Amino acid sequence: MCLHQPTCPDAQASDHDAAHVVAAHPEQGWSLLCNGVILFADCGEILPDGSAIAPCPRPAMHSAA
Repeated sequence: MCLHQPTCPDAQASDHDAAHVVAAHPEQGWSLLCNGVILFADCGEILPDGSAIAPCPRPAMHSAA
C-alpha cells in the first residue's frame, strides 16, 4: 500500500511507472516500485499479478561498411 502523497499510480494504471522506487538494484538491472511493479533496465516489467510487459524495442544495429 502506497503511503506517498499524492498516492502513486496503481500497478494497473497506464502511468504505473511513475510510482516511487522503494528498492533499486542497478547492478542487477531492476527496481521495485511502491505499487509492486518490478521495472527492469531494458524497460521490461513484471506486474504484481505475475503478468509481464515486454522490453522496449532496441534500435536496429547497423554494420559498418
